[in-house]
Amino acid sequence: MRLPLRGGHRRDVGGAEDSAPPGASPIPYVLYPLLIIVVVAAVDLAAPSWLRTAPLLGAAPVVAAATASVRITAVTGAAVMGLTLVLDVTNGVLGHISSDMILAALASVAVASIAAANIRERREAELKQVRSVAGAAQRALLRPLPPRIDRLALHSVYLAAEAEAQIGGDLYEALPTPYGARVLIGDVRGKGLPAVGVSAVLTGCFREAAYREPTIGEVAGRLEETALREIARDDPSEAYSERFTTALLVEIPPDEPVARIVHLGHPEPLLIDGGTVTSHMPDRPGLPIGLGGLVGTLPVPQTIAFRPGERLLLYTDGFIEARDENGVYFPLADSVARHAECALADLVAALRADLLRHAGRQLADDAALLVIERLPGTPPPL
Repeated sequence: MRLPLRGGHRRDVGGAEDSAPPGASPIPYVLYPLLIIVVVAAVDLAAPSWLRTAPLLGAAPVVAAATASVRITAVTGAAVMGLTLVLDVTNGVLGHISSDMILAALASVAVASIAAANIRERREAELKQVRSVAGAAQRALLRPLPPRIDRLALHSVYLAAEAEAQIGGDLYEALPTPYGARVLIGDVRGKGLPAVGVSAVLTGCFREAAYREPTIGEVAGRLEETALREIARDDPSEAYSERFTTALLVEIPPDEPVARIVHLGHPEPLLIDGGTVTSHMPDRPGLPIGLGGLVGTLPVPQTIAFRPGERLLLYTDGFIEARDENGVYFPLADSVARHAECALADLVAALRADLLRHAGRQLADDAALLVIERLPGTPPPL
């Protein structure tokens, strides 16, 4: 399980920040067929007449089919055929049976390459459409977080473990409500479409309940009811088994220098006060969403001081379970302490860089992090 984040904020895929994907060549792919043609022609002209390298020209349209358009593939095939004829004339073998067989073979390769390029382009067009739909679904499910809510500044980062991941079982939201800012961050157990479905249901429930319920504990209760209803609808036999979601709910009232936190089996938040970083373990932890019916009572919010200038850092276990080559977990609290004095955006960028450096840029799971800063102008300290 793992969490994403947003808001004028960074969303990375595969944890990469490079302008080109790993292993990308500085030579445009379209030049590879031309390079093959030039090299093979040069070798054929320099070699003895009995050594024929023209058959190697068949590699050019094959490479073009994999990297270029149908039109370029067709032009490459025609160029290969024309060049082979020129080389055969130069070597005095045009009309020989060996020359005819080579030309026939190259023609077959060219036609097959054009067909392959056409199939590849159609598949790429379909994939582009699917990605467009996935992107729209992601924007609907995981809307960008607002950079400001009243006197709060928010900044976040999401690192996807897989390069093409767009959407998953992580969920998060931050909303201005009549009761102050309310924030949800969570991790749905499992992967794939079932986890996406649970994430969508719970996020939608939170967006409604956050405005209607007078206490953050009752918001958690609504999330529990929704989760159990979904479990019962899908498969009643799974109730209280492995269908659950860890989460943190946070309520930050505008007229009090406090934050009210409901812990639902999720990693504890960190409070940053200057250069001091404090981990807030729950006094009365609740069970993950989907398992709350085992106790039958609403979770109890924990109230902590949250004064102007302080920051509250929420994260998913991707930020604490990432390991280095020696199996050592990423020391998130230590990293936060090193960068605690940085500006909000710089802090998030530094934590992101530290995580990727520790994990060797190979994350085993998604990782998300959200920092909330209380700005000056709020009530004085308690």
